[in-house]
Amino acid sequence: MAKLIYSMITSLDGYVEATDGDLGVGAEDPEVHTFINDLFRPVGTYLYGRRMYETMVYWESLQDTPDLPPHIRQYARDWRAAEKVVYSTTLASVSSAKTRIERSFDPDAVRTRKAEADRDLTIDGPNLAAQAIAAGLVDEYHLFVTTSVVGGGKRFFPDGVRLDLDLVEQRAFGSGLIYARYRTR
Repeated sequence: MAKLIYSMITSLDGYVEATDGDLGVGAEDPEVHTFINDLFRPVGTYLYGRRMYETMVYWESLQDTPDLPPHIRQYARDWRAAEKVVYSTTLASVSSAKTRIERSFDPDAVRTRKAEADRDLTIDGPNLAAQAIAAGLVDEYHLFVTTSVVGGGKRFFPDGVRLDLDLVEQRAFGSGLIYARYRTR
């Protein structure tokens, strides 16, 4: 059975999107990006909400040119190789290969997909992840914590949820960003 992983870059105070849009330093660091590449290369399917998909589809059209850093070229290749499911009631079509639209999030369908998959899945975006968390579907939480406190915005964890987690891995990067991987109990 595959795992469902929720992972995002967060501010130190737990926001994945700041009111002013800037989460602080760390994610653009090549060391961090290479680590993320290696961590998520085995992922077989990305589950996205519309807004996250519209952000990530950039990787579909990124040309694999020698002037790009190797870690950027690798991430684009890995992203294009994975399946993508976009949950949206408004998106008319997708502009990437290996991508399909689902009009609503169905926890039972995701549960079945996890059971049948031979590679892990990620769920990306706080609104979509909140639905998976509420349904008890998320197996691991991967947080990339920046050095900034932003004071407001969209939270990594939804309000009103109680989770007891086990820390299974952590790493600090030279940029100050901290990676923490938690597993559900």
